Amino acid sequence: MVRASEAEKSARGAQDGMTANSRHQSRRDSRLWLSTLLVLFGLTLCAQSLKAADSSAAPSFNSDRAMKYVKEIVAFGPRPIGSANHKKVEDYILSHLKGDNVESDAFIADTPEGKFPVHNIIAKFPGTKDGIIVLASHYDTNYPLRDTTYIGANDGASSSALLLEIANQLRGKKRGGYSVWLLWDDAEESMKLPWVDPESLYGVRHIAEKWQADGTLKKIKAFLLADMIGDADLNIEHEQHSTPWLEDLVYQAATRLGYQSHFFGRTMAVEDDHLPFLKQGVPSADLIDLDYGYNNVFHHTTQDTVDKLSPKSLEIVGSVILETIRMLDQSK
Repeated sequence: MVRASEAEKSARGAQDGMTANSRHQSRRDSRLWLSTLLVLFGLTLCAQSLKAADSSAAPSFNSDRAMKYVKEIVAFGPRPIGSANHKKVEDYILSHLKGDNVESDAFIADTPEGKFPVHNIIAKFPGTKDGIIVLASHYDTNYPLRDTTYIGANDGASSSALLLEIANQLRGKKRGGYSVWLLWDDAEESMKLPWVDPESLYGVRHIAEKWQADGTLKKIKAFLLADMIGDADLNIEHEQHSTPWLEDLVYQAATRLGYQSHFFGRTMAVEDDHLPFLKQGVPSADLIDLDYGYNNVFHHTTQDTVDKLSPKSLEIVGSVILETIRMLDQSK
């Protein structure tokens, strides 16, 4: 055996020290890498869990079935108040709510054109939280156009069908949030053209006054109105009368679902069914597309027909409303 020189021993000792340090560094790197891997794995599982939870809570809306309802409603023909077709549509809506908790608010409206029976329909779906969210749509067609072929496919039928499909989504499910009441309000259209406010909104004004008198109104957390929401070229207005925080919530819901491009591109004030509730201090929002055809050319004309509508538009508005309800449920 040849003995190592002192220089060799020193070099070898230094090398051994470097090797030991390298081993310690390697172990530290391994532990750091493993810790990082575990953190990343945990974050991945958390993200997947949140995604699954969000997906399970995502709103469901059957647009094909909603469009089927639209077609069946307009098949009855014009449905102004006081007409046989109006009664048929009323019965049609009620037939889809069999087994649900349904309330009828019936009265006689004294109008410039005479006295007419008016029937508001309310379907109630109970929740566990103390409070009510109301979703509304009118179902009558314009009285001044009663002697024409005006069927109001977008104006009245689209939103009434939307509520019927939302009823399908609520039915048979235990709600962890607020109670949801669906309101088909009657005699919404003005008795004269152009629109004259005192000669319209008979049904919704009556139910707002009734609920104010019996104490229901103060339990309503939000009133969401859908009107003219079937247009294939869907652009929901940023409605100026509406409660700002509720409009903001609707836009947040639309953004979460990727539908924000269809909302609030225009700002305008609309005289609509939400006004009687706003006047009573109820937070209210009007989801309406009041640019139906170029320069609103189809509104209140016989051109308001099903071929101008899209199931996708019904799906967008229906899903955004359901998401808005979910967000309201989660609020304090």
